[in-house]
Amino acid sequence: MRTRFLPALALLTLVVPPAVLAQTPRPPALPPTNQAIFAPLELPPANDVRTATGAPGPAYWQQEADYDLKATLDTAQHRVTASELITYVNNSPDSLPFLWLQLGQNLFAPGSRGALINSGDLERWRGSFPGGGVKLASVAVMRDGRRYVPDYVVDGTRMRVDLQQAMRASGDTLRLEFSWSFVIPEYGADRMGRLDTEAGWVYEIAQWYPRMHVYDDVHGWNPMPYLGQGEFYLEYGDFHAEITVPHDMIVAGSGALLNPEEVLTPGERSSLDRARSSAETVPVITPGQVGKASTRPPGTQPLTWKFEIKHSRDFSWAASRAFIWDATGWDGVLIQSMYPHEGLGTKGDPGWESATQDLRHTISYYSTEWYHFPWPAATNVAGIVGGMEYPGIVFCSVNARGEGLFSVTDHEFGHSWFPMIVGSDERRYAWMDEGFNTFINHYSNLDFIGPRAASVLRTQADYIAGRMQEPIADQPIMTYPDVLRGDGLGFLAYRKPGFGLVMLRETILGEATFKKAMRTYIAEWAFKHPKPRDFFRTMEDVSGAQLSWFWRGWFYGTQLLDQSVTSVEDTDAGTVIHLGNDAGLVMPVLLRVEMKDGRTLDRRLPVQVWIRGDSFDYLLPDKGTVERVVIDPDHALPDVNRDNNAWDRPPRG
Repeated sequence: MRTRFLPALALLTLVVPPAVLAQTPRPPALPPTNQAIFAPLELPPANDVRTATGAPGPAYWQQEADYDLKATLDTAQHRVTASELITYVNNSPDSLPFLWLQLGQNLFAPGSRGALINSGDLERWRGSFPGGGVKLASVAVMRDGRRYVPDYVVDGTRMRVDLQQAMRASGDTLRLEFSWSFVIPEYGADRMGRLDTEAGWVYEIAQWYPRMHVYDDVHGWNPMPYLGQGEFYLEYGDFHAEITVPHDMIVAGSGALLNPEEVLTPGERSSLDRARSSAETVPVITPGQVGKASTRPPGTQPLTWKFEIKHSRDFSWAASRAFIWDATGWDGVLIQSMYPHEGLGTKGDPGWESATQDLRHTISYYSTEWYHFPWPAATNVAGIVGGMEYPGIVFCSVNARGEGLFSVTDHEFGHSWFPMIVGSDERRYAWMDEGFNTFINHYSNLDFIGPRAASVLRTQADYIAGRMQEPIADQPIMTYPDVLRGDGLGFLAYRKPGFGLVMLRETILGEATFKKAMRTYIAEWAFKHPKPRDFFRTMEDVSGAQLSWFWRGWFYGTQLLDQSVTSVEDTDAGTVIHLGNDAGLVMPVLLRVEMKDGRTLDRRLPVQVWIRGDSFDYLLPDKGTVERVVIDPDHALPDVNRDNNAWDRPPRG
């Protein structure tokens, strides 16, 4: 074959003079492209655990941890003394020679890592005090009918338990037994603590028991230390808790109260029964009843409150003799608020007396919009904590009022969906709980408050554009939360990713397509452990859209958006609108064209207009009749320079 073509090539060389060949004009250079921006995102390879569609695969597995907890509250010493039995199941394909657990209270030990780094703009996460931290009394392993004391190492908020025999893969089970105590910090890194009120202390208890670290298919063990700013990554299981407190105290806990006949009066039980089927707020303990003996069963001995929550990743509780208690219900969920007198509002400034109806809106709205609330009770507790979420129970500031109280309630209980139902890794990806939650809060607040909600939540495009130009925005959303600057956490973990999802829904995919994809993601990863790749792949698979440019620019990058109308030109073919993309971030173009005859034309140009470079010429067939062109007239996108977004035809001479 090769020899047949050689003579032809030689003949061509002879026939065409070299000078002629040299005069052949070169083809014009190709325009610059944004190939890197639109190239497929480099994600870890899909497999039968995490599929290419973003769904859990046929080989998906996760560990299980069930907890039997017993705690006693000593109000004189502000001390919790407790014991637990953890049943741990190794569903992984790996043998485990040791186990990692979390000792969250050690954040408050003098000299802890968190105590050393939390100052200045990280002061919110403080809490270290003399006497703080966990005091372990006993540790034991029970397996195959044998009980032994293992070797273990405590390293700050982490504990490694070395097993005498490795756990076998694919279903091996053992039990861990602990007893311990700790003094409750007055201010516990804005996640727990105690508040001194006129009628008594309000205790909000969290990160209080040894909890299993997650062992997963991506990282193996995840024993990242708890430093305060980064939150949690937890296994799912069933929880049974028994909380013993002085006789005159009321206890709230995650899940269902199992023994109301032992700890409540007949009147309180009757009120709760009515509340479950009532859309109105039913008082259980009124302001005038707080602290009275009539609110407690006969006797003076400590009472043990028993709770159960299944398919949960955590258990938290609160206790006080100062609680006012309101309740209502929605579709099988008991909704309740517990707060001291200090939480009551004044005329024109409503306080916690409105909190139960606020919470009813949240539970019903998110259940209808995304996924039904899965637990039997939802409880909001007023205390020292500004706002923190746990399964079935949240802690919000006693000083919150009006729309602020609704917004913090809505945000903290919004976390029931992210990360309590969809169990993401908060220690690495704060945006997968805080950003997702900010996104769903945006629409819940619009529904409850009205159009002003965007300003309340700071989810307007122009606010986002302004913050994107500040020094805090030079870190990408994907930055681990413990590494984020303290003053950047609210923007990079909450508002920028939250607003990004608003854009994805309203400008990029459209509401119907977005909701189908988002609901698919929630349903597929409910009570499981998704990673960012699973979300990205699910949204693309269900929507059919290639979104690598969006994930790369908004989540992995720090570029700005600056679209411009560079000029408008009348040609024989019509009006050419010359557009520019001047700062690196690409988005669709939202054009409004005002015509000489009074018509207004809205045009949405797809993001792919930037695929061959940062300029694009849009041809409008109408010739000489365009009076004005505006990019993004409704401020849907975070354009950092709106001065170049409009063109007006010069006055005709």
